[in-house]
Amino acid sequence: MIRVESAIIAIFAVLVGLLLGVVGGFFGRMLISRRQVGAANSEAERILERAREKSRESLVEAKEEALSILSSSEKEIRERRSELQRTERRVASLEENCNRRAGNLDKRERKVARKESEAAEIRADLESIRQKEIERLEGVASLSTDEAKAVLMARAEEEIQYEVARRYRDVEQQASMEMDGRARMVLSQAIHRLASDVVSEATVTSVPLPNDDMKGRLIGREGRNIRAIEKAMGVDLIIDETPEAVMVSCFDPVRREIARVALSKLIGDGRIHPARIEEMVGRAEKEVGEDVWKRGQDAIFETGVQGLHPEVVRLLGRLKYRYSYGENVLQHSIEVSHLAAMMAGEIGANVKVARTGGLLHDIGKALTHEIEGPHAEIGADIARKYNVAKHICSAIAEHHDDVMSSAECFIVSAADAISAARPGARRDTVEQYTKRLKAIEDVCRGFDGVEKSYAIQAGREVRVLVNPSNVDDVTAASLARDIAKKIEDNLAYPGQIKITVIRESRAVQYAR
Repeated sequence: MIRVESAIIAIFAVLVGLLLGVVGGFFGRMLISRRQVGAANSEAERILERAREKSRESLVEAKEEALSILSSSEKEIRERRSELQRTERRVASLEENCNRRAGNLDKRERKVARKESEAAEIRADLESIRQKEIERLEGVASLSTDEAKAVLMARAEEEIQYEVARRYRDVEQQASMEMDGRARMVLSQAIHRLASDVVSEATVTSVPLPNDDMKGRLIGREGRNIRAIEKAMGVDLIIDETPEAVMVSCFDPVRREIARVALSKLIGDGRIHPARIEEMVGRAEKEVGEDVWKRGQDAIFETGVQGLHPEVVRLLGRLKYRYSYGENVLQHSIEVSHLAAMMAGEIGANVKVARTGGLLHDIGKALTHEIEGPHAEIGADIARKYNVAKHICSAIAEHHDDVMSSAECFIVSAADAISAARPGARRDTVEQYTKRLKAIEDVCRGFDGVEKSYAIQAGREVRVLVNPSNVDDVTAASLARDIAKKIEDNLAYPGQIKITVIRESRAVQYAR
């Protein structure tokens, strides 16, 4: 019983303690909350006070700024008003000047009208005097006005014809210089940019020998070696009195080169008999064939031409051993390719067509010993066979024609003529050379007033001496033009010919 009561008292005490703790905590929290609220109110009042101070400062600044803007506006208004007043004064001054000038202009107009009236009266007086003077001159000269006009017109016509001829000569010279200026510039630039060596070769090749005893070994017993050489190589072997050398003659340059290489190998080996000859010829053919291919490749690399069939490249290489008028055809073709490309670039034509057409324009000469016909047609047929472009085939076929189908054909033809006509590129026989010079001189002597004519500079210039009493300076210019036209129409020649007409008068006396 006592234990139960003790337990109840203990429980009661615990409950009372808990209640007191709860009540104390509640009042503690209330006290803390009141203190926080008071602190917050104090902070809020401080913030409000700072805001009021800032508001007063901003208001003061705004008022100061407004006063500054107002002052600036008033100053600007005063300046504009002053500028407007100055402008008004200038306008008034200009108006006054205009009025004054208008008054002066009216005075000048009246003065001019008065002078015009006086001039009209003077002209009338002069006309009357002129008419009287004409009547007096008609009486003195016994000629009417119409007859005097006819005489004057005849004299004027003669003077005008002479002046027209003189002016025509001057204008022709100037027009010729202007028309040819661009062409000369293009051609000279292309020629100057291309520097090529001059190569000449004949149809006979010399093969050096170590000694003259080798001639007998080449001939062989009863001539069997020389017969075997000529049969295997297809050439004529010339063994004469020339010391330490033999000559290989053949119209086919490739066979002549094969013979030269084979003979050089035979002479170096020293064993000369028919079987050895055939072996050396086979080696020489292989070596020359490789050189032909290499030369063709070098040519297309040098000119920058691409996409050619291997057989075309091989034929191009064969031109290394072909010569035309002493000019190496492969060298000439490379030169024409460069010249054509340069000229096409200058005038805006197709550079690729001009370059390729220039390189292949003489490709037909590689087969002219095997196929009958003009080399231009043969070359065009070869190009068409190996799928060369149509425009390039036209340039090959037409490079010697008078009528051409495109600008590139003209360019290739012009480049071909330039390359062939440069000094030293080609050589004529003495007979052809003298005939050409004589024909030029004969054409010049066929004109009236020509006393003598001389072809100089290998036929590139002709000097014509005329009778000064029959040909004057103006007629000399017309004579030079007529001679040039007749030479162009009647003669064939490389390059161009300069015609110089010389009119010289001399007075000779003898003191005795």
